[in-house]
Amino acid sequence: MLTRQAVIQFQINNGLTADGVVGPQTWAVFDRLLRGYDIYTIRPGDTLYKISRRYYTTVNSILTANPGLNPNTLMPGQRIVVPYGIDIVFDNIDYTYEILERQIQGLKVRYPFLEVGTIGRSVMGKNLYYIRLGRGGREVSYNGAHHANEWITTTLLMKFIENYSKAYSTGGSIRGYSISQLYNTSSMYIVPMVNPDGVDLVNYWPNYTNPTYNQAALLNKTGLPLPRVWKANIRGVDLNVNYPASWDKEKQAELEQGITGPAPRDYGGDRPLSEPETIAMTNFTRNHNFNMVLAYHTQGEVIYWQFENLAPPQSVTIGNIFSQISGYALVGGPGEAAYAGYKDWFIQEYRRPGFTIEVGRGVNPIPISQFSTIYRQNEEILLLSPLL
Repeated sequence: MLTRQAVIQFQINNGLTADGVVGPQTWAVFDRLLRGYDIYTIRPGDTLYKISRRYYTTVNSILTANPGLNPNTLMPGQRIVVPYGIDIVFDNIDYTYEILERQIQGLKVRYPFLEVGTIGRSVMGKNLYYIRLGRGGREVSYNGAHHANEWITTTLLMKFIENYSKAYSTGGSIRGYSISQLYNTSSMYIVPMVNPDGVDLVNYWPNYTNPTYNQAALLNKTGLPLPRVWKANIRGVDLNVNYPASWDKEKQAELEQGITGPAPRDYGGDRPLSEPETIAMTNFTRNHNFNMVLAYHTQGEVIYWQFENLAPPQSVTIGNIFSQISGYALVGGPGEAAYAGYKDWFIQEYRRPGFTIEVGRGVNPIPISQFSTIYRQNEEILLLSPLL
């Protein structure tokens, strides 16, 4: 209902038929705004100031998007990127892979200093994107949406990427942290959507056009709406219990619960790292020197820091700082799914601080109406992590 209302308001604001349906005309406008920029051809008499006024943007935004552009030598017929004077990352819509991909493309055009790449592909061949913030030597990594119906964590990370980039482009700060200093001393590697197939399965439900989604949806025998229960990837494997960190203990717990095969949640696969998404995450981690990782999940406003007493002593100190910043409770480990998670594997493999942060309260998927609170609670954690 909230999504339909947002679509109707968007259609009204853009002079479209306000029917709440994202048809071709609505999508054409929406797609352009998702990318967040226009390609403009210089006309006689143009200045960057005049162009910026026309697009409700700033001269600095245009110069950022066009490295090397000399505002004093504009030539008629020259084509430049003009960012719109709006944010790209919307925080009032349900997230999908298509939205993610367009927003990443738009952010890269707006902020050419961003490094964007892929760590692998999902079961269905979707790119598993990473975005790097900064060029410094101290590396940390954040990830979201291991679980399909926890897609709000992707929105959190993407909004952080946008706010960080905007502040860096203007030489600004966020919460008193100099973004230029962070950029020069650290590198944040962010994987915003680990499970794109599952996210789309949840957010396109029940209007599927791809038979792969219809087939996966048959695994939901709970009697509950699919978005309420689906955490797994498209093959019914729960990615956050598919890592080689006491996976055998996790498998025993599954069997005790009667979980013996693919399901909407809690099935850890027939072996550790059976899925391309978890293989990609472990390879990506091994190819870097991360001092700390944050794995974002929902829900409960809890921070988990321990795994089988392998976490280093500084983890609890850092966790207490995160708890004070966010207001979240600091807990050693969860009661369920206590093994075979990404954070668990990282701690086991490297004996460095790793945290699972559960945002939001209520029933998954957490409603987007909680986003502003979630972002406010976590922004400083994301800024501070490279400094600890």
